[in-house]
Amino acid sequence: MKHKSILKSLVIFALALFFTAFQQLKEEKKTLYLIGDSTVRNGGEGTLQRGWGNFLHEFFDSTKLAVSNQAMAGRSTRTFIKEGRWDKVLEALKPGDYVIMQFGHNEGSVPDITKAGYRGVLRGLGEETKELTWPDGTLETVHTYGWYLEKFISDTKAKGAIPIIASMIPRNKFQDGETERANQDFGKWAKEAARKQGASFIDLNSIVADQYDKWGQEVVKGLFEKDHTHTNEAGARINAWSITEGIRNLENCTLKDYLTKDKPTLFLIGDSTVKNGQGDGAGGLWGWGDFIAPYFDKEKIKVQNHALGGTSSRTFQTYGHWEKVLEKLEPGDYLIMQFGHNDSSPLDDEARARGTIKSAGLEAEKIYNPITKRQETVYSYGQYLRQMILTAKAKGVTPIVCSLIPRNNWKDGKIITAETDYGLWAKQVADDTETAFIDLNQLVANQYNQLGEEYVKAHFFNETDHTHTIEEGAELNAEIVTNSIKTLPGNGLKAFLKD
Repeated sequence: MKHKSILKSLVIFALALFFTAFQQLKEEKKTLYLIGDSTVRNGGEGTLQRGWGNFLHEFFDSTKLAVSNQAMAGRSTRTFIKEGRWDKVLEALKPGDYVIMQFGHNEGSVPDITKAGYRGVLRGLGEETKELTWPDGTLETVHTYGWYLEKFISDTKAKGAIPIIASMIPRNKFQDGETERANQDFGKWAKEAARKQGASFIDLNSIVADQYDKWGQEVVKGLFEKDHTHTNEAGARINAWSITEGIRNLENCTLKDYLTKDKPTLFLIGDSTVKNGQGDGAGGLWGWGDFIAPYFDKEKIKVQNHALGGTSSRTFQTYGHWEKVLEKLEPGDYLIMQFGHNDSSPLDDEARARGTIKSAGLEAEKIYNPITKRQETVYSYGQYLRQMILTAKAKGVTPIVCSLIPRNNWKDGKIITAETDYGLWAKQVADDTETAFIDLNQLVANQYNQLGEEYVKAHFFNETDHTHTIEEGAELNAEIVTNSIKTLPGNGLKAFLKD
């Protein structure tokens, strides 16, 4: 009996290695480009002034992302383009790269052909222009600050890269004990340009000013070197950290995934009952994963919902979604998985071909997939779960298996459960891989049965969908998951829940 157990473990481990080798494709290293003025890049021999971009690379995983600081002292949005510096960045920019842009300190002068007006721009966001003729006969059309920022954004997107605008850092200027802010001019216009063009925005001006106000004028004075604009190394490092805080709070921006780990992440994977659509309640439908984050202390752990509607335990992997999550997983993270609703589909239908073999065992079947138009070996539901569990554990991640939430199907006044199929198989896989298990199917069913069929149908589902919950139902399921985490023996995730 002991030899059979060892053999089974070896087979499972070998299969896990096979799946991992098959799915982990090497991604080309991405680059984060920084453009801006001396507050982004400064320093050199004989000067103690530094820009926040000088130190930003220290906050990123250098094995996955390079940081290229192309900012240049004295430049404005206008002169950064006029002198060809932006063209050089564009030439190097690749799809998937990032550009953070921060301008504003050198834009204030009236644009003309004098030395003082060489870098000035028109104020605001409009389409107005000013025509200049330089002494050598060169003609130049000067645009608004917003126009130049929008050009940076559109050019970046055209190259398949991701633009991020940061408002300029505040100067060491105080009025009535508070830091002077740019929220009525360049900071405001930067935010509006980002909004108009659909770019991410970091309100660096406010983030840093808030910190300066807490410290007070005397402390802040020690962060600047020689003047009220340029920081020393300490000030630059503080501002670099402030940029990372802004990045961490950006929604739907993958740049945060390259930051070095500061706290663990709870990853959620599954189907539309975990995250419906974009997680915005479209059609009134919600997944429970969209309501679980408030139960956790965000100062101690991050929560990311990577579930995707329409996927099974098979297609979540074969279509590359699991691979993307796997790349993000780091030692100390947690992973909750819940699949099953879509696994009962046919293995090789022409609509989705997402089904799995109905078992927790090691069965496999070769098919022709009409969607991918390729031969494919399909495994059991249990084996797809097992593969994700084992590869997660190999990365030092703690996985938790949930059985699927029950549908709004009733018989003789009781909710129909999955205790003889997907709920059972999920438990069997969790048991044989020694993984934490939440019998969500039965726990939710118990609650439904207690409340009664009429109440559940009226409060947790709409009249046309028996699978996907409305908001109240999703909130209940999230609460049940959270309460179950508290009871998991020896599982560290409970330590991150709010008191």
